[in-house]
Amino acid sequence: MSDQALAPELVRRYLAALGVAPAKPSLAALRELVFVQLTRIPFENISKLYNRKRHGLIDLPSIERYLEGIERYHFGGTCYSNNFYFCSLLASLGYDAKLCGADMNAPDAHAVCMAAVDGREYLIDAGYAAPFLAPMPRDLATDYVIELGRDRFVLSPPDGNGYSRLDMYRDGQRIHGYVAKPARKTLEDFRSAIAGSFKPDATFLNSLLLTRFYAAREVMIHNWKLIESRGSESVVRTLANRDQLAAAVEEHFEMPRAKVEEAIDELGDLQDPWT
Repeated sequence: MSDQALAPELVRRYLAALGVAPAKPSLAALRELVFVQLTRIPFENISKLYNRKRHGLIDLPSIERYLEGIERYHFGGTCYSNNFYFCSLLASLGYDAKLCGADMNAPDAHAVCMAAVDGREYLIDAGYAAPFLAPMPRDLATDYVIELGRDRFVLSPPDGNGYSRLDMYRDGQRIHGYVAKPARKTLEDFRSAIAGSFKPDATFLNSLLLTRFYAAREVMIHNWKLIESRGSESVVRTLANRDQLAAAVEEHFEMPRAKVEEAIDELGDLQDPWT
């Protein structure tokens, strides 16, 4: 898999999956692309579990398999696939876009995208299960805050190294975050992290996290919890068993129930992906 621009037929196919027409690079067009990417393509690890089990996949899906998953099964992906392919799409459309690393518990444990338009650089993250529905400016003088339900995300002004810190708060407590670095990366730079994400004890082989965003609300499945958020309110419901879990994924994410059941069938005790 290379970091080169996508072939024209794949660009057309990707845009069709997003439901948008090609347009010249501009901030308005970038805003639309980010919005539709986040609202049409979920963050989810059902496809990771399914492709590993059914196809023995222990790497990113190919762009063809990624798009087929979106088109046929309403799949999406986790940070590496969602951000890598979306960044590739932006570059293919003529944006000054680059894949970048973000430090979590380890250097470059997370991948993000950065794109420059009209002399300003923006952070784009389609792989954090967060409502980042618009490009986030990096040249900040004060904190950039996004709130939805019980979650609050704070992007801080860049530090002396030009790094951007993103903190996630839930119910007022910081539970996660990362530091995004503007150096351009290639997919090869994430090889070790991607391989680690398929080890038996890896987070997304031992947990469930799915998010689907709308203009002003979110549906999340976080292990055995179904969480629906709108405005400043979140309603949390506990799913009692695998049948209820599979039914909730089918209802709220429109994924084929048989594929969901196959993906979750051998999951044991579930880890919390945020901790």
